[in-house]
Amino acid sequence: MINIPGDILEGGGQILRTSIALSAIINEPVRISNIRVKRAISGLRAQHLSAVKYVAALSNANIDGLKIGSKEISFIPNSIKGGSFNIDIGTAGSISLLLQALMPVTAFAANDVMLSIKGGTNNPRAPPIEYLQEVFLPTISKMGFKGLINLLRRGLYPKGGGLVKTEFKPLLQLKSIQITDFKSVDCIYGISYSSRLKSHIIERMAKSAKRVLIMNGYNDVKIDLESLKPSDRKCAFDRGCGIVLFAKLKSGAILGADSLGRIDKTAERVGEDAALCIINELKKKSPVDSHLADQIIMYMGLANGESRIKITNLSLHTLTNIEICERILGIKYAVKRGIDKTAEITCSGIAFRNKFK
Repeated sequence: MINIPGDILEGGGQILRTSIALSAIINEPVRISNIRVKRAISGLRAQHLSAVKYVAALSNANIDGLKIGSKEISFIPNSIKGGSFNIDIGTAGSISLLLQALMPVTAFAANDVMLSIKGGTNNPRAPPIEYLQEVFLPTISKMGFKGLINLLRRGLYPKGGGLVKTEFKPLLQLKSIQITDFKSVDCIYGISYSSRLKSHIIERMAKSAKRVLIMNGYNDVKIDLESLKPSDRKCAFDRGCGIVLFAKLKSGAILGADSLGRIDKTAERVGEDAALCIINELKKKSPVDSHLADQIIMYMGLANGESRIKITNLSLHTLTNIEICERILGIKYAVKRGIDKTAEITCSGIAFRNKFK
């Protein structure tokens, strides 16, 4: 059994999600100890429990220690099956973070995997579901991953209740990927959304974001508006708003940023924060943003051939994922640090093959 200390580096749920996903894929048991002991409320929370529970369901795994507050679990996988699964996180926990654990496992299943997931779609400290649709999924699709992610209802804090339906198709082997060219920005696009609020909110967020972007030399900007009312099927159960922006580069890469509304934050400030965030990412002249850097590390390690990415920000989350992948897959990632926290990461993957294909 591979032993993973849950308190290394970032010390959060990322360690758990990466460890159990890789365990299920390569069919090697893991024991994760000291789970989230650095957090104010340590141990497994509802969101983390859902990730372990449904990766286990996909891989016919046996688990010891799976309960709220647990600081140690043992995860013993079997074969990865396909099929349909209905998942309810039970809180406003992030659907995007849950999918981070589930998606790589579905790639090596015996059959197609269909997921219906209830939870949070637009959360603090987690990528919005639009990011997975517009940045993450298109990127790993270049590695051969096949899937769809559909947002049917938004889920906001505190009730959650968002609904996302997905369909993923297994593959034989992931291809390596090279994302190092920046070139220049082709266009910036996004969505300004709200639920159960007056429509002028989304207009002010979009106008503010567009003003900041144009002031900084980005003139080709298109931001869609979505003002959801209780009669709309896509409307969240809670009031809330936010804006998500994407920058498409002429090299074909896409970077993303977002900002969530708060009761103490004006609509103008929400739009401005999202614009400044995407501008700061673009200033680094790297084609992989900080969110994508975290998420693609595992896929690089499993792929056939050498992958190389140039990232805007070498975060502790990224370094943590590298550490876990090196321990479980037995490989090394080369990290060449640049200026202002940029980095180039290179890895020769293990060329893992789906035994069902």
